[in-house]
Amino acid sequence: MPPVHYQPDSFPPEDRLDWRRLIPLIGPTAAAVARYDSLLRTVPNAHATLAALRVQEAVSSSRIENIFTTVTEVLETDAGLEPANPYSQEDADEVLNYLAAERRAAEMLPEKPLSLRVVREAHGRLLAGERGRDKSPGDFRHTPVWIGGPGSTSETATFVPAPAGKVPGGMSAWERYVHADSPDRLVQVAVQHAEFEAVHPFLDGNGRLGRMLIPLLMRQYGLIGTPVFCISRQIAPRRVFYYDALLGVSRDDDWTGWCLYLLDAIRAQARESAATIRTILELRAEAESHVARRTRARYVEAALDRLFAQPVFRASEFAAAGRIPSRTARRMLSRLRDKGVLEEAVPAKGRRPAVLRFPRLLEAVAG
Repeated sequence: MPPVHYQPDSFPPEDRLDWRRLIPLIGPTAAAVARYDSLLRTVPNAHATLAALRVQEAVSSSRIENIFTTVTEVLETDAGLEPANPYSQEDADEVLNYLAAERRAAEMLPEKPLSLRVVREAHGRLLAGERGRDKSPGDFRHTPVWIGGPGSTSETATFVPAPAGKVPGGMSAWERYVHADSPDRLVQVAVQHAEFEAVHPFLDGNGRLGRMLIPLLMRQYGLIGTPVFCISRQIAPRRVFYYDALLGVSRDDDWTGWCLYLLDAIRAQARESAATIRTILELRAEAESHVARRTRARYVEAALDRLFAQPVFRASEFAAAGRIPSRTARRMLSRLRDKGVLEEAVPAKGRRPAVLRFPRLLEAVAG
C-alpha cells in the first residue's frame, strides 16, 4: 500500500468541516472544559500546586513516543537520585527536557502570543542533551522525513510529511491560523494540532511538541486560565486511534473525523483532570492542617508550595527553597512524617541528607 502524503492545499479546512456533526460534541466538550477551568481557578498558586500534573502529561506524552518512565522516576531523577536502570535515567532526562520546554513556552506566552519563535525555543529545550544533539534543536528541518516501521523508506512508509522546502511556508500558514478568527476555538485547536503533525517541521520531537501546544493554545484562547491539561492521558492508552485519525486528514481529507476524535478526548480528559485536581486540593488541605498550628501563615504557604512543586526532595533543601527558617522547616517535616504525609525515599546517612517523598500525591498522578 503506498504511503499517505501531506496535502498542503487542504489547510485551513474552512469548507471541509461538517459542523452538523461537530456541533453536538462541541457543546458538551466546551461545558466540560469550562467546569475544569472553574475548578482550576480555585487552586492556590496553581503553578506550584499542580506541578505534578505537568509531570504526568510529560510522562504520558513521552510514552506515546516510546520513552518509558514514570512520574516518580522523573521526580527522583530531578531530586538527584540515580535509578538502577541507566535507560530509566535517560528517559527521565528526556521528560525533564519536556518540562523545561513547556515551562519556557508558558513563560513567554504572557509577553507575546504563541508564535513560531515560541515553538522553536520550546523545541530547542525539548531536544537539549545527548539524544537531541544531532536533531537540529530549534531549527526547522532541511531534509525529507517519513513515518513508518523500522527499515521503512519513503516508498514503504505509512506517512510522508511536507517536503523540506515546504516547511517554512507551511509553518507560516500554521502561525497565521493560530491568530485567525474561528467559529469555535476547540475545533481550531484540533485543526492546529493535526496540521502541525502533518507538516512535521522538525527532525524529531514533533509529537511531543505538538501535544505540548494543546494546553498552551487553550490558554491563549481563554479556554483555561493555566496551561495545565493532560491530553496525552487519553491518547497514550489508545494511540493507534490517535494516529489513524491524524492519518485520515491527509489520506481522506477527513478533518471532521479528526476533530471529533480530539473533542471527545478533551471532554473525557477535562473530567478526569478535574477529579485529580480535587484530590490534590484535598491533599493540600490535609497537609496544611498538620503544619498550620503555631506556624506563621507565610511559611505555611511557602511550605505547601514547595511540597507540591517538588514532591520528591532532599530534606536539607526544603528550608532554603521555601525561604523558611531552619527550625521551622525541621519542625514541619518532622510533623508531616509523623502524620504519614511524607516518607523517606532514602534515609539520611552521615552528611548525606534524607530524601523525602509525598506518596499520596505521587499516587494521585501515577501513570
